[in-house]
Amino acid sequence: QVKLAESGGGSGQPGGSLRLSCAASGYAYSNYYMGWFRQAPGKEREGVAAISNVGTTYYAVSVKGRFTIAQDNAKRTVYLQMNSLKPEDTAMYYCAASDAAGFSLRGEYFAFWGQGTQVTVSS
Repeated sequence: QVKLAESGGGSGQPGGSLRLSCAASGYAYSNYYMGWFRQAPGKEREGVAAISNVGTTYYAVSVKGRFTIAQDNAKRTVYLQMNSLKPEDTAMYYCAASDAAGFSLRGEYFAFWGQGTQVTVSS
């Protein structure tokens, strides 16, 4: 049974930091690349960051320089370090796994999704 379990969400202040984790199980982890997405109320889902199985990373313009995606293949876990938080980072954050041939942040390329973890940034 495929499972992606996010954790680490919560409340943060503008300028602060949070780290999200996503533990994967039930599929051949090394054959997939991982991504983080977010969706705020009333807005479309947005791809945030992705990491390939060899460590290549890709970021949305809105988070580049502030967020860092990383993974521990031995633990089958992907992380999203979020620094310099802004109120507009407030959203439900999802991790997802893709075995598509291309390396992309397009949501339709991702086969498996977690349940999400809420991040709220406010003063």
